[in-house]
Amino acid sequence: MRPKTPAQWKIPYEISADPMGGTVTGLGGVAVATRAFRGMGLPGACDENLGVLRRIRLGFTAGEIAESVSCALLLGAECVEDVDRLREDPAVEKMLGYRPPSARAVRDWLERCHDAEAVERARGQALELELKSSVPEPTEGLRGLQAVVGVSARAAAARQPGGSPQMATVDLDATVVESGKRSALIAYTGERGYQPVIAVWAEARAVLATEFRDGNVPAGKDPACCARLAFAEIPASVRELAFRGDSACDNRELLDWLDDVARDGGPRGIIHYAVSARMEPDLAAAARRVADEAWTTFGRDSDGTLKQCAELDYVPGLRSENKHARPRRYIGLRFLKPQGELFDDGHDRKHFAVVTNRSEAAEKVIAWHREKAGTVEHVHDEMKNELAAARPPSQKFGANAAWFAINAMAYNVAAALRAADPEPEGRVRRVRGVRYHLLMASARLSRLSRKIVLRFAAPREWVQRVMKVLKAFPCRVQPTG
Repeated sequence: MRPKTPAQWKIPYEISADPMGGTVTGLGGVAVATRAFRGMGLPGACDENLGVLRRIRLGFTAGEIAESVSCALLLGAECVEDVDRLREDPAVEKMLGYRPPSARAVRDWLERCHDAEAVERARGQALELELKSSVPEPTEGLRGLQAVVGVSARAAAARQPGGSPQMATVDLDATVVESGKRSALIAYTGERGYQPVIAVWAEARAVLATEFRDGNVPAGKDPACCARLAFAEIPASVRELAFRGDSACDNRELLDWLDDVARDGGPRGIIHYAVSARMEPDLAAAARRVADEAWTTFGRDSDGTLKQCAELDYVPGLRSENKHARPRRYIGLRFLKPQGELFDDGHDRKHFAVVTNRSEAAEKVIAWHREKAGTVEHVHDEMKNELAAARPPSQKFGANAAWFAINAMAYNVAAALRAADPEPEGRVRRVRGVRYHLLMASARLSRLSRKIVLRFAAPREWVQRVMKVLKAFPCRVQPTG
C-alpha cells in the first residue's frame, strides 16, 4: 500500500488557463468601499469643493477621482500606479458605474493642486526673514481637499455607536515621510522627505485636518494653523472641546488662541488642553527645586523606575502683555531610577513638564495627556504603513500634499466602516483589519430580471454582517441592466 502523501506536499487541484465565465472579480470589496464613500456624502462634497480640479478633456469629476483612489487605497494600493489595477477589471467599472481613471489621469489631477509660484514665493520670503524653512499657502485645490477631509471626519463620527460624540479631543502631531525624490528636503532625521502634520478627533478616530510640509520644516513651526483647521471642522453639536499635543505645540500663538474663549477663527468657549512643555532652563530649574516629599508617585515601570508628578512654581516670561494673557498651570513629571541605577545620561532622574488649563489632580491630567500616544501616533502609522501616505507620487509639492489628503480621506472611510461594525471587536480594528474582514471578498455580477445583481463569493454569515455594516451608509439603489 502506497504511503499517503502529506497535504502540504501537493496541490489538490489543477489550475485552468481559462477564466471563469461571467463578470467575476477578486475586488469585490470595491462594492463595500464605494457604498461607504457614497453613503457618507463624499461625491457631492468633492464636486462642491473640488470643481476647480476637474479635467474636462477626460471627463472625470472630482468625486470620481477621489472615489477611485480611495477604493484603491482601501483595497491595498501602495502607490498611485496601483490605481490602474481597478481600470483593468471590467467588474469594477460595473460596480462604480464608470470606468476608473488611469494612474496617469490621477497624477495629472493631483498636480493641478501644485502652484510653483506659491512655493518659490514662500521660500523667497523665508530667505528674506533669514528663516531656514517655509510653508507655502495652500492652493484652491488643497483648501477644497481639506474641506472634504472635514466632511469625511464628521461622517465617520456620525457612524459611532450612539451617534456623533458630544466631546471632541483634537490630538495634533507631525510625522516624517521619507522620500528619495530630488525635490524632497532633509528632515531632522537626516533623511530626505516631508514632515506633514495631522489633527485627529480622538473620540471618533478620524482625521480632521492635514497640513503637508517640506522635510526641513520643524514640527514646532506654526502648529496653530492645523489646529484652527481641525477645530473648524468639528460639528456644532459637540458640547466639550479639548486639545493635546507634544512639545512642538508649546507655542505662544497656539496657547494664546486656546486660552482665548472669544478666539478668532474658531469655536467660542473653553478648550481644555494639555501640552508637553519645552524644558527651558528656568522650567527645568523649577522642576529640580521641588522637594522629594512633594513628588507624588502614580506609577512604576517594570524595571522599577518611578513615575512621579508635582505642581511647579513657574510662570514663563511674556514678550508682550495682552488682555488674554494669564498664568498657566505647569505640572512636573519626574522619572526616578531605583537606588544604584542610572539612565543612559548618567543621572538617576529625568524631568519633564506639561502645561495645561485643566484643574483635575496632576496624575489625572498626566494620564489624560499621555493617551495621545494611542490616537494620533497610531493614525500616522496606519496612514503610512497600511495606506499609501508614505509614497508621494510626484516631484511637485502640491501633488504630494493632495495625495496625503486623499489618504486621510480614505482613512476616514475606513474609520466609518469600523465604527459601523455591529461587532465590538470590529470597532477597534486597524485599517488592515477592516480590509481583511470587510473588503477581501470576490464577487460576481450577473443579470437577473433585467437588473444587475452582485453576489459575494463568501459565507452567508459574512454577507449578512457586511449588509448590517452597509445599513449605516444609506444610498439610493437603482440596479439596471
